[in-house]
Amino acid sequence: MEFRATRGPCQEAILSPRLPQSTYNAMIQRSIDLRLLYRHAAASCEPGLSMVLRENAQTLGLLIADLQAQLRAGGGQPYEHGSWRGVAQRYTSGWLVHAAARARRDSAWIHALAQQESALLRSFEQAIACLPAESALALRRQLPRLNSIHLDMGSLAGSAHY
Repeated sequence: MEFRATRGPCQEAILSPRLPQSTYNAMIQRSIDLRLLYRHAAASCEPGLSMVLRENAQTLGLLIADLQAQLRAGGGQPYEHGSWRGVAQRYTSGWLVHAAARARRDSAWIHALAQQESALLRSFEQAIACLPAESALALRRQLPRLNSIHLDMGSLAGSAHY
């Protein structure tokens, strides 16, 4: 049996003295996936909630643009598109929300978005913990934006009884 060691973000950061492109691209791709999920949800929610979801999508857009610019400045090639996993999550979430009772669809979207948003925030925090200080700086600068979205979703989830 052959043993292959896989490198995670912590190992890459140790091995690479330059900007860890795959770590940044993983964060960019996850952020793009979540932004698309926010847009998908905003298209089917009531107008007030839709406005909040569109604002969160715009905040993610700023975060994505900043990370892409940082990666380009470091000589890297940033991702421009989401992942197939994100596509699957959008379709699955849309199907589950559609299956929910009409009166609970907005709450179902809030729940799905809150879960994905929390996962993105955790992935940023884990990457920051693994990277050298100079490499983690661009990710650390994005935490206020992610925390803002986190507070929005926490407030919405609380009002939706989740």
